[in-house]
Amino acid sequence: MTSSTRPRLTFGIYPGSLLGDVELAGPPDRPDLINQALDQLQGPAGRPFLVHAYDIYADPGDAVHTTPRRSPADYERYLGRGRALDLVAQYHSRSGDIAGYCAFIERLIDRHGARLASLQVGEEPNVTGDANLDGAYPRVAEALIAGVHAAKEKARRSGHPGLRVGCNSTPLLGPATGFFAGLTRAGGERLIAELDYIGLDFFPDVFRPIAPDRLEPVVQGLLEGHRRDDLVPAGLGHLPLVITEHGWPTGPGRPAGRQAEVVAAVIDVVARSAEAVNITGYIHHALRDARSAGPGLFCQFGLMTDDYAAKPAFGVYRELINELSA
Repeated sequence: MTSSTRPRLTFGIYPGSLLGDVELAGPPDRPDLINQALDQLQGPAGRPFLVHAYDIYADPGDAVHTTPRRSPADYERYLGRGRALDLVAQYHSRSGDIAGYCAFIERLIDRHGARLASLQVGEEPNVTGDANLDGAYPRVAEALIAGVHAAKEKARRSGHPGLRVGCNSTPLLGPATGFFAGLTRAGGERLIAELDYIGLDFFPDVFRPIAPDRLEPVVQGLLEGHRRDDLVPAGLGHLPLVITEHGWPTGPGRPAGRQAEVVAAVIDVVARSAEAVNITGYIHHALRDARSAGPGLFCQFGLMTDDYAAKPAFGVYRELINELSA
């Protein structure tokens, strides 16, 4: 399949620097430089391009919860030139306050209105061992189901029927393959009917090394298996799949040139698989490093350094957007 006949994809990026852990924080975000970089990635004004951001619901007065509630801060400032918001509404209620979470989702829709293109209800609810992720909090499956209902009802009442509502997971292996089937058993036909897409956060060759000559077949197998083994048995096989987080960090033993190669290889597989696997979008995570001087795995995921100098992968991503964008 040539690039001219490939299905078109909607691209985007998380424009912040913080990756959940406040201890990784480096220099503060520079909104002027962020907007310049987003302009370069988007290309022509009005081309579909998503600003991926996170907004967290936690119990009122939760002094233990130190993660910033909005990331990046004031993310609305990055919606110029026709860019739209792809927002993750995270659930971090230690008390299991589902009604509060649903009201929070309704407020997000009121606040952002037509600028909100897609709303992901929950963030990696299948992951239970990390307080930065929603699976660590009580009643998360109930919250996700109720949150999807609340989002769809609010969008209809508010005159935003085009708002796309979804949920996501990481790759589901072994016993975890039943995560979505369990969710749809609990949520029933109403949940299946109200979901517009399923997101996938995946980071091949980051947490488990993959030989360079095996990267593309592994990625293709993961995408095909996710639909076949996870979504189809759950009654969700008809829904589009969006890559909601992907990246590969630089750092010790991780050269910038290899980051560019991984970004190019993964997006190429996504584009080649888009029709067969029904993939409609790709979000890169993230625009800039959290802390470029840090040696840790989560310090240097950016396409740019923490002073906004472009790495080779930035140019690669820009060219792929230009070639493959919807």
